[in-house]
Formats: sequence, structure tokens, C-alpha cells
Amino acid sequence: MRVIAGSARRLQLKTIEGMDTRPTTDRIKETLFNMLNPYIAGSLFLDLFSGSGAIAIEALSRGAKKAYLVETNKKAVACIRENLNHTRLAEQAEVMTMDVLSAIRMLNGRQMVFDYIYMDPPYRRELEREVLTELAHSYIVGEDTQIIVEAALHTDFSYLEELPFTVVKVKEYKTNQHIFLQKSE
Repeated sequence: MRVIAGSARRLQLKTIEGMDTRPTTDRIKETLFNMLNPYIAGSLFLDLFSGSGAIAIEALSRGAKKAYLVETNKKAVACIRENLNHTRLAEQAEVMTMDVLSAIRMLNGRQMVFDYIYMDPPYRRELEREVLTELAHSYIVGEDTQIIVEAALHTDFSYLEELPFTVVKVKEYKTNQHIFLQKSE
């Protein structure tokens, strides 16, 4: 796994051993950032369920102003810190070692609105629903915030009708998908 583009281009990233995380492949990461690239520079980026930190690091490498990485797994947090130091992007990042819902609530009190909120929760546990429900009532989501959910291909998102989000785009891959959401007017 590597950084695809930007200031840390071609630098290799580490992941933790075992099945505790499921890194986004370089090909999918490249496709995602090709869609986001024109707008990523100067943005405020939130990476929920960060794993190795590869998504937020890619955003920082491509010019994001600041990234917040949220992860509970202590081995993954150590890996994130190592990757941030290796890419020389640590000063632009804040690593939050806590569960995602607590992090959202904490960030809510900081009076900031994110440009991008990315989440890649463990598949088939319906964590997307919990997080999106929390984000629906959070001040960190503005009318221009883009929420990107990476999920298994057949994840049910029918509950979105109950939340104030609109599906802007869906990008499907062989086994997973990216759902792009924005706040409804």
C-alpha cells in the first residue's frame, strides 16, 4: 500500500497484521481521489474508522489543510502515527484514539465544519447507520460537506430516507462501493 499522489507520492504505508483492519486497495483509493481531487486542496478532512490512516494521508498528501483520524484499535493508532511520521504529514493531522460516536460529539463542540467526512466501518454490522444518524444532528456537517461511506456492495441504505441526506453518487466496485452523501435542503 502506498500514497498515490501529492507531496508523499510513492511512499509506502504500513498496515497492521491480521484481520482487524481492511485497507482500501490502491486502485480503489486512486479512483476515489480522482473524483475528489479538484476540491481536496485546503479542505478539512475527517477519517472515521481510520485503520492505517491511508485515506487521510492521501488527502493530506494531495493538499488537504488538516485531517482528523479516528480509530479505537491501539495497534492501528500506532500504525497511523508511524505512517504520518514517515510521510512527514503528522503536523497536519490529529489522531483521536476513541470510538467514532464519541469523536463526533467531541468535534461538535469545536465549532468546525468538515469539507469531507470519510468512513470505512467494519462491514455488515450496520455501523454506517449509527454514524450517519449521529452526523444527521451534528454541527460538523454543513450543507457543502461531502460524506463518503465505503461499504460492502449489498449494504442496505434504504434507511437514508429517514435521514436528512441525499445520495449524490454511488460508485460500485467488485465487492464494495462508495456512497457519496450531502445534507438535504
